[in-house]
Amino acid sequence: MSFRTFYRRFHGTPDLSSILPKKSLVSRKPSRDIHPKYPVRTRFAPSPTGMLHMGSLRTALYNYLLARNTGGKFILRLEDTDQNRLAQGAEENIYDSLRWCKLQYDEGPMLGGPFGPYRQSERAEIYRSHISTLLESGHAYRCFCPKERLELLRESARKLQPPTTASYDRHCAHLSLDKIKQNLDNGMGYTVRLRAPEKYPIIHDLLYGALDIQPQVNANDVRYDDPILVKSDNLPTYHFANVIDDHLMKITHVIRGEEWLPSTQKHLAIYNAFGWSPPQFIHIPLLTTIEDKKLSKRKGDSSVMNLKGKGILPEALVNFSVLFGWSPPRDLAAANHECLSLEQFEQIFNLNYLTKGNAKIDEKKLWFFNKHYLQLQIESQLSKVTEQVIVLAQSQYGRDLATAEKVTTILQKCGKALSTIHEFNSTFSYFFERPNYDIINSVQDYLATRDLQQELRILEEFQNGIDTTDTEQLIKHIKEKLNIPKRLIFECLRFALAGSKSGAKVPILVDILGTGETHKRLDEACRYLKNRI
Repeated sequence: MSFRTFYRRFHGTPDLSSILPKKSLVSRKPSRDIHPKYPVRTRFAPSPTGMLHMGSLRTALYNYLLARNTGGKFILRLEDTDQNRLAQGAEENIYDSLRWCKLQYDEGPMLGGPFGPYRQSERAEIYRSHISTLLESGHAYRCFCPKERLELLRESARKLQPPTTASYDRHCAHLSLDKIKQNLDNGMGYTVRLRAPEKYPIIHDLLYGALDIQPQVNANDVRYDDPILVKSDNLPTYHFANVIDDHLMKITHVIRGEEWLPSTQKHLAIYNAFGWSPPQFIHIPLLTTIEDKKLSKRKGDSSVMNLKGKGILPEALVNFSVLFGWSPPRDLAAANHECLSLEQFEQIFNLNYLTKGNAKIDEKKLWFFNKHYLQLQIESQLSKVTEQVIVLAQSQYGRDLATAEKVTTILQKCGKALSTIHEFNSTFSYFFERPNYDIINSVQDYLATRDLQQELRILEEFQNGIDTTDTEQLIKHIKEKLNIPKRLIFECLRFALAGSKSGAKVPILVDILGTGETHKRLDEACRYLKNRI
């Protein structure tokens, strides 16, 4: 859900032109310089409630790149106070995903740092001392209301005309000290609420500018938007822990998803209650599917490690993710076809080139990047790629056929046809098994439009000369003798040798198959054509 949709749904505002710029008026580059000129401290603070997905990876990347570009620090913090929602293996998945993408944090769990611990579940004493400060100053109060009463208040608030999301009546904000002590002595459970200001602070977002986001209220039935800071289990809410941690860890810039904008004014109110200066906020547009649905970390298709399992390379995923919401200078993008390494992004990343508007995931570009980086690997790390491909090839075709020498040769000469190593078996199956012309649809479609007598003559001419003539020269000779285009000869040979499948040029196909195997396939193709004529 984009911020615009969120705001309309929960605040009932039909026109947001005064809050967020219209897309048609959004320029590619901000009108003012928003990129910091000093070392920043950024953080990536995921909740281990699911597998790390592409949207979270992009957030981590932007924070990482801003820190690296300015010579600052990148911090990893785990927001794990919602114990009921923690997913088994999710914390390890975060570490594995960042490590695989080569995003090294400077402070965080397993590494430590001057402002730890870096798991919120280990910072309970810190939160307790700070909530005491707010209680003593009157900026927060204990709420003893049972869940049933709060639900009735929410229901009644929704039925108001206009409805309001500010539902609490501040019943407990007016309890006497004696009553509070009595409730505590009786062991009555409670939460701690922020006493929200009459008007929330203006949000100064570096990307969107000044935003005035206020809860919709009903003048005839005044309610209050007093967010809960500490839950009844004595654990802090996201809003409270987030502010405390960012302040104590000296975070200077917070880059996070646009969906957090409606919470930011609450965070600013907490900063003000403590008398602290907030960090700079940059809220980036959501990553969505083609159907305009927000990516979910609970659906595995977009998880980082799931993409790894599909054969996506970390360089490709990083390249792909950075460019959804950020654009490099046009001359650099054109020169490199937007193919940029993590190290290059570290050098050129600049907040001024952030873009606005939701970015829809189109996997075609991801596969384009993957093909590019796979070719670079084949050129520079052939033995490493071969080791991975041999396992796949031998599992399907056996050790005798899928030898290391043969797999290496195919990768060297035909690897440009691959977008991922997982395509090797299906793309190059004809190097390991002869085509069965009867069951290959592409063969049937091909022959349905051909002169079979001519096809047979091409194959016989080629077979007669293959032992003594270079493949290229032989094709040239057949072209002149039969007075036909080279294209027809190539297509005919591809039908016979590879079942009309692409991936290898015909001379390379003949070279890798060898003269003996080429003869056998030509024999089979000729017999097949004679039976159809």
